[in-house]
Amino acid sequence: MKVKRISLILIVIALWIVSAIAVGRIIGQKLPETRNEKEQIKQTQKLIEEESVVIDVVEKVSPSVVSIAVENRPFFNPFFGLQQPKEKQSGIGTGFVVSKDGLILTNKHVVSEKGATYIAIIRENSGPEKKLTIKEINRDPFNDLALVRVDAGDLKPVEIGDSDNLKVGQKVIAIGNALGQFENTVTTGVVSGLGRGVSPVDPATGVAERLEDLIQTDAAINPGNSGGPLVNSAGQVIGINTAVASAENIGFAIKVNIAKQLMEDFTKSGGKISRPFLGIRYTHISRDTALLNEVPEGELVREVVAGSAAERAGVKVGDIVTQFDGQKLTDDNSLNKIIRNKKVGDSVKIRVYRDGQTLDFTATLGEASGE
Repeated sequence: MKVKRISLILIVIALWIVSAIAVGRIIGQKLPETRNEKEQIKQTQKLIEEESVVIDVVEKVSPSVVSIAVENRPFFNPFFGLQQPKEKQSGIGTGFVVSKDGLILTNKHVVSEKGATYIAIIRENSGPEKKLTIKEINRDPFNDLALVRVDAGDLKPVEIGDSDNLKVGQKVIAIGNALGQFENTVTTGVVSGLGRGVSPVDPATGVAERLEDLIQTDAAINPGNSGGPLVNSAGQVIGINTAVASAENIGFAIKVNIAKQLMEDFTKSGGKISRPFLGIRYTHISRDTALLNEVPEGELVREVVAGSAAERAGVKVGDIVTQFDGQKLTDDNSLNKIIRNKKVGDSVKIRVYRDGQTLDFTATLGEASGE
């Protein structure tokens, strides 16, 4: 009996060992699959989180984004007389609400046509669109920015962020009226560079205006996106989309802190943008170009505004302004940059090169018109 009992115990132990080995093999075979499944789950969760961030930002900001259109006026057809346009409005750009009582920020070039009637179209998520006539336009002559106003008291303003702490590689989202017809188009990308400078052509004047200290991004910015918000992952506006380079995946935005200062000045002045004005349009002559043409580096005067500080001082078309307020004008130290730090009424020294001679003038800066 004892022998049988011992044999039975040995058989049970053997079976237990065999079962343990088999289970171990099964577990060993399943572990790699379990790790892969966990990794896939993590990746899926990460993608969902990233998508959720974009979705949340779009839902937060979109009700504040405005499509800006120009009211098409009747035109005269020599064969059929006065004709009405096929569409009542045509989209041209974007803006976004910065105050509940109807103040909207956009690009200056979006609302640059004098005499035009502009419409702000707001669509709150899936709700009906609102079409509001823009009653007031205030343009910043230094930056490609404008503050416009509509009659409203219940608009949803955006949350303004801080553009001084941006990092290259930071995720950004652009929202705008792409190509002037696709409202609230969303594109994503990163901050590709900081402190960039470009000279886009103002369609109203045909003159290239220098814009400096811009945000460069690879988020797609198309014609019609101009004036729309560039936002961070928290849904805060950190830039105003303004220019597209000829190369792919290169767009630019004005830092929102510049716009914040503009809005503060606008409020303090009782609803007015006040900027010093010299009264010339110019093209910069770089050092290399100057050497090739045997002229000094500086700003070549293309136009002198009648009655301006520059005209009163004696500046003429064809002059090259080489120094302003005692500072030499270079690629990095432009005339526009120096004037930004001046005030209306300041007296400044101007040195120009004219027909081989150096001439010095004194001018009292006037006030730039917001029209």
